[in-house]
Amino acid sequence: MADYGKKSEIMKINYRFSFPSGVEKEFDVFIEPKTLTVIRTDRNLPPEWTKMENFQCPHCPLDRDIYKYCPVAVNLKDVITFFSDTASYEQVKITVTTDERQYIKEAAVQTGVGSLLGVLMPTSGCPVLGKLKALVRFHLPFSSIEETEYRVFSAYLLAQFVKMKRGRKPDWEFRDLKNIYEEIRLLNQSVAKKIADLEKKDTSINSVIVLNNFADTVTFSISDSDLSYFEKVLKSFID
Repeated sequence: MADYGKKSEIMKINYRFSFPSGVEKEFDVFIEPKTLTVIRTDRNLPPEWTKMENFQCPHCPLDRDIYKYCPVAVNLKDVITFFSDTASYEQVKITVTTDERQYIKEAAVQTGVGSLLGVLMPTSGCPVLGKLKALVRFHLPFSSIEETEYRVFSAYLLAQFVKMKRGRKPDWEFRDLKNIYEEIRLLNQSVAKKIADLEKKDTSINSVIVLNNFADTVTFSISDSDLSYFEKVLKSFID
């Protein structure tokens, strides 16, 4: 039987944006494998706008007396700074390299930035977004709404199975998952408003909006209980 616990190397995810002008920009994300929290290599003080008093979400559970800076803002600062002059619709070649494989896609800048934010935000140390850390471990760049829903539902169901095996009460009805995504939706809205005050163009804010659309879709699917699409996909397991 495979021992999945043996892998302890630092996770690395690299995003490279190659513009038609010849300009290239890379973002290296290093993640501690046990905590799935980003390893920050920048020792400089974060900018003033990342302080909790300027960026904290209304429903944030973190204590300002303990946390001086918003962990999400600190994780996003380099992305926001670089793309502040870039239009979200500008076409670019995006290359994502993980330990296991490489993904390449020609798309609008916001597609790549949105995918990158899907790594940076959950691993930032934010307790609200930290609920999505499991998805980062099996990150799928440029995922569609259907792929995202499948990964979320599958991961959550596996977690409930593990809870049941440990003698704890599982949430087969997805009630807690719905609450998790409602909090994420509120956070994304707050972050988008904060970014809007910082950016000259719209790349990062549009990327957050895309993420929020994903959160809305997952929440709607849970509430609506229409799983007919997945019923067809999972037919071989159901029959």
